Amino acid sequence: MTFITMSKQELDRFQIISRVLNKEINGTEAASLLNLCTRQIRRLKTKVKRLGAKGLAHANRGKQSNHRISEKERQRIANLIKKYYPDFGPTFAAEKLSESHNINRDPKTIKAIMIAEDLWKPRKKKQSEHRSWRQRRSCFGEMQQFDGSYEYWFEDRAPKCCLLASIDDATSTVTHAQFGQNEGVTEVFNFWQGYLRLWGKPRSIYLDKFSTYKMNPRAAQDNHELKTQFERALQELQIEPITAHSPEAKGRVEKLFRTLQDRLIKELRLHDISTIDEVNRFLKLKFLPRFNQRFSIAPANPTNLHQPLSLKEQQQLPAIFSKQYPRQVQNDFTLSFNNQWYQLLKDQPVTVQKLDRVIMEERLNGSVHIRLRGKYLNYRIIPKRIPKARIPWVLAGVANH
Repeated sequence: MTFITMSKQELDRFQIISRVLNKEINGTEAASLLNLCTRQIRRLKTKVKRLGAKGLAHANRGKQSNHRISEKERQRIANLIKKYYPDFGPTFAAEKLSESHNINRDPKTIKAIMIAEDLWKPRKKKQSEHRSWRQRRSCFGEMQQFDGSYEYWFEDRAPKCCLLASIDDATSTVTHAQFGQNEGVTEVFNFWQGYLRLWGKPRSIYLDKFSTYKMNPRAAQDNHELKTQFERALQELQIEPITAHSPEAKGRVEKLFRTLQDRLIKELRLHDISTIDEVNRFLKLKFLPRFNQRFSIAPANPTNLHQPLSLKEQQQLPAIFSKQYPRQVQNDFTLSFNNQWYQLLKDQPVTVQKLDRVIMEERLNGSVHIRLRGKYLNYRIIPKRIPKARIPWVLAGVANH
């Protein structure tokens, strides 16, 4: 005896058609109840009279699809995935099969094969706490979400490093990405100097409260004028920093890193890339153009709100993206910075006086510049100063007699 599983819709239809056959209701009433025409009701009556309930089931139920791939192709796909893409997700595996092996199959088909071969298991969705939806910004360049991600990007081929990335809030375009050793001031300054030369100035940057970007709350509470090097640089450029209060708030860049931790790590393995210089070239020339073509969307407003750098701003970028520290001119016109002494020369573009407060600029190329009232001072490096010798108090007393 053959048993069939009926859907809720089919069960409902069977109940109504049975009532028509029992003359409890007529065909017009049945058509209204099932949102069908009377002609369809007559066909269904005929099927139920002849076959019973199974007459309402689809004729191809239980049969193999005419579009089912051959067992030979199915086995080839399974072997390729086992050999080259064992830890890939179905969508990414389908892309690679098309790109590298000329096998063009729907990700759902690849997913079914991977599940059957125990190569992939669907993830169980975690129940998350309720959060309010935030509408995207309207224009490209209106806001960049920015963060860094520490990961073994090269797996066991190289040490853990940090990927810095910015993603446009309006379009989901990865506007810039760059690998570095860490998420410190130097690497972040390098990143944004490259970004500004490429795109110009965005209206705002959305980031977290990491110490590179945000002053320690206790220190900031004591002095509201206290800023990190990064906050000071953004203020000079007139770019608004927006601080997120949770990782979920900057969800677009968090989602980007989850995607890259899946896709980019595997791409670097396939291309045998294991150094920061190599991966930065790969990102710029190959990976990001393809990635953005696939995942970017059109903005609500086509206006680009990036502001081009003026000639003066371009010239000032090395100074803006430098570490800056205040120092005081000593009585002998010397300064101490990073365990090094600097002697200010006599000829200067601006008048220098004892006890003047100057700014020491430590630039990304390692050079040091001394600034006073917008002018750069002339100096020479001198050996460590020798303190003046003091006469012991006993001898000093004898000398007085």
